[in-house]
Amino acid sequence: MKLQLERPLVFFDLETTGVNIATDRIVELSYHKVFPNGSSEGKTFRVKPMMVLMGQEVQMHIPDEAAAVHGIHDDDVRDCPTFKEIAQEVANVIADSDLAGYNSNHFDVPLLAEEFLRAGIDIDLKKMKMIDAFTIFTKQEPRNLTAAYRFYCGKNLEDAHSANADTMATYEVLMAQLERYDIPTTVEGLAEYTQGTTRFADFAGRIAYDNEGVEIFNFGKYKGLRVKDVLRRDTGYYGWLMNGDFPQYTKGVVTRIYLTNK
Repeated sequence: MKLQLERPLVFFDLETTGVNIATDRIVELSYHKVFPNGSSEGKTFRVKPMMVLMGQEVQMHIPDEAAAVHGIHDDDVRDCPTFKEIAQEVANVIADSDLAGYNSNHFDVPLLAEEFLRAGIDIDLKKMKMIDAFTIFTKQEPRNLTAAYRFYCGKNLEDAHSANADTMATYEVLMAQLERYDIPTTVEGLAEYTQGTTRFADFAGRIAYDNEGVEIFNFGKYKGLRVKDVLRRDTGYYGWLMNGDFPQYTKGVVTRIYLTNK
């Protein structure tokens, strides 16, 4: 069954310094952009991760445990562009598109949003439909990407955990899932299928919407309570959130609610 596209769909994958959305950085980004006419294009970026130390931007160390997964070490990216230097090019690629990835709704998209914010790029990822092949897989055949590739495509995934290999494998897996299952074939339908019933105001899943479409906390001691009500009642909670180790996008959502309801 053919994927029905009304606009381009960008499959992408990130390799990073770790798994903390708020503090870790991209070291490799690969995309495969599929157009409605069936043509496609792709590219892989190696990225030098940067952090602020004592007021200056310096290269962030890639921890050994992260390098053991994707094989990218500090010296491999020392002469590569920073994300800020490639951010506009990446934004231009995805601006007219929807997004697809593997476990992307819970990790890659939130981390990409953080990197765009740090780079000063104004792009609203919330306007894009998002397909997560991992969600389809776990609903149908709960395993990892290597097993999914073997199961759906009948091939072994060589060079797993390189961004390009994982990106292309995700693309092939989704095409095979469309053939195998009675699932939606439109981007809108797949996005709804993979996102589940809970809607979130941020990418990290910290702020959700209730049945009336009002933002509620999805964590901590105020979980389930409306954000605007909590911020009115507990004035110090806003400051705690702003000083906490939360993603910038999440802080932006909370700030918008705080200023709107002061």
